[in-house]
Amino acid sequence: MHPRFSGKNVLVTGGNSGIGLATAKAFAAEGAHVAIIGRNAKTLEEARTEIGGDTVAIQYDMADIAGLAGLVDQLVGALGRIDVLYANAGIASVAPFETVDEALWDSLFAINLKSNFFLVQKIAPHMPRGSAIVLCASLAGVRINPALSVYGITKAALRHLGRTLAAVLLPRGIRVNTVTPGLIATPLTSRTPGGGEDFGGDEILKSLTELTPMKRAGSVEEAAQAVLYLASDEAGYMLGQEIVIDGGVASLG
Repeated sequence: MHPRFSGKNVLVTGGNSGIGLATAKAFAAEGAHVAIIGRNAKTLEEARTEIGGDTVAIQYDMADIAGLAGLVDQLVGALGRIDVLYANAGIASVAPFETVDEALWDSLFAINLKSNFFLVQKIAPHMPRGSAIVLCASLAGVRINPALSVYGITKAALRHLGRTLAAVLLPRGIRVNTVTPGLIATPLTSRTPGGGEDFGGDEILKSLTELTPMKRAGSVEEAAQAVLYLASDEAGYMLGQEIVIDGGVASLG
């Protein structure tokens, strides 16, 4: 079977851990030349080695909006054209309504929403017709969780951004779709600020799992396969759509 992404150049933001890393590995396994972006130099290098091949790894903080044009120049210099963008970078914070301050609001919006808009703006001119963009939203942007108020708002806005970009980039022949994960076993949960040391511990994960109709967390590999599908020619007639990967929470919960 011919690899779906043979000869394709793929960029994954937040590609040094979790769903991003699993997706980058899956793209590479299907023949893609992969570039990953991450903030942490150590995990970025570890991810580059794990993905293998001639993976390009660039340390960058997606909150630095002013530097995105330079980042794209660096990527184009390394890859040439970009055939697939998986915009996965994001941060979360547990913050009840009463405790939200402007700094928290700005940091979440900067990375989860603003950086994605401007990255697409800068990178789209380097994507040929037939390219694909996949955004990573969250079930927190579908179902209300008061403890994740601002995070959920950013992800709800990202879902709308996906549909907007689908319309904007359609004349250029670039498809845009969105994946919306629910409970996925990733490092993000355990390092979410404000959640306490055991936010990602066994008891919390157990309670979240009990709220999932399938009674388990999804794997990063399962989430990655949804991304690859939307980025592939198999999904060539999908535009401005959303795949929810949540074990049935949104539909049955």
